[in-house]
Amino acid sequence: MKKIAFAMENFSRHAGGAESYAVNLATTLIENSWEVHLLGESWDGEPKEAHFYKIHIPKFLPAWLKLLLFAFKHKAITSRQNYDVVVGFGNTIYMNVYQSHGGVHEFSTARMVYAEKNIIKRIVKRIFILLSMKQWVRAWIESAPFRMNPRPKIVAIAPMIKKDMESFFHTNPDKIEVIYNGVDTKRHNISLGQQIRGPLRGQWGVDENDVVFLLVAYDLKKKGIEPLVEAATKLKILGKDNFKIIVVGGSPYRSLMKRIKRHDLINHIIFAGRVKSIDDFYANSDVFVLPTYSDACSLVVIEAMASGLPSITTMVNGAAGILTDGTNGYVIPHPPDPSALADKMHLLMDHERRRQMSEEAFRTGQKYSAERNHREMMRVFDEVANGKIHR
Repeated sequence: MKKIAFAMENFSRHAGGAESYAVNLATTLIENSWEVHLLGESWDGEPKEAHFYKIHIPKFLPAWLKLLLFAFKHKAITSRQNYDVVVGFGNTIYMNVYQSHGGVHEFSTARMVYAEKNIIKRIVKRIFILLSMKQWVRAWIESAPFRMNPRPKIVAIAPMIKKDMESFFHTNPDKIEVIYNGVDTKRHNISLGQQIRGPLRGQWGVDENDVVFLLVAYDLKKKGIEPLVEAATKLKILGKDNFKIIVVGGSPYRSLMKRIKRHDLINHIIFAGRVKSIDDFYANSDVFVLPTYSDACSLVVIEAMASGLPSITTMVNGAAGILTDGTNGYVIPHPPDPSALADKMHLLMDHERRRQMSEEAFRTGQKYSAERNHREMMRVFDEVANGKIHR
């Protein structure tokens, strides 16, 4: 039986992002006769067949020291064990497979700072980031797989991340393989959505001809809520009043609500907060929109497309790589321009265009299943374990 080790601060199927991805991938590996070892600070007990090793990190330590201590403790444990595969997700300095879910941190922070509209505040924020000890420690840890000799197998979760790695770490593109994130396409699909579409739209006060734009995000500012509100204002100026924007996840902050009220959008933007299941929201929406300032590869975009929603996102979202502009969605520039966003939203308010793009979005999204992702990752693990890739 082959042995594989994953390292992450927290393992939880319900946490979302890399945490739930690791648990789901571990489950598939166990089903395929792998012995899975999880090394982290916490674990919710799934999959129950996994072996968990707790890495103790004192809570009172500064963030940069916690990162460093975790990386060194992980190296000490894994270097003593006879693992066939050691997977790093961006928080370790010892591995033979590297799959970063955050991309190149230097680039993501530089892009994200544009969420601050005031140029002086933006410059100050950028300076503080560059002077941060946490920033430097994270950068040193992140560069570990590119310093190692022999170099681990490097997997990028989107072409954008591969390009960033090539540029920042001066890496040969042939040494990086792209394996896109995947979603549960049995859960997210048009036919399931059609069965539950209707009641929720009634609760929202949506008329038959209204177009519902959906945003799913917890950090609303970094995911582009402000340019989305500005785009909604521009739609109203164009005389388009038959739309609603549903926001799932984060709660509105005071200055945002003031802006919404000032532009008379209070009946157009609904904040649903945190929800147990996103399925109803995909089923009852017409277009997905995520004008993010940076995303390695947003799973919600792929989920929405697999559910039949044409999507609008920015060029700095790795998931934009599966979009064909004007066919299954639209890609707008970074930083997200409210006028460009409003133009694309306006186009998708046309029923026939939206119907055609919905079918294309569904066909595209269904290609990116979790099963496909797991199958391709297991191929990589097998190649490493069998020595086909020199470590």
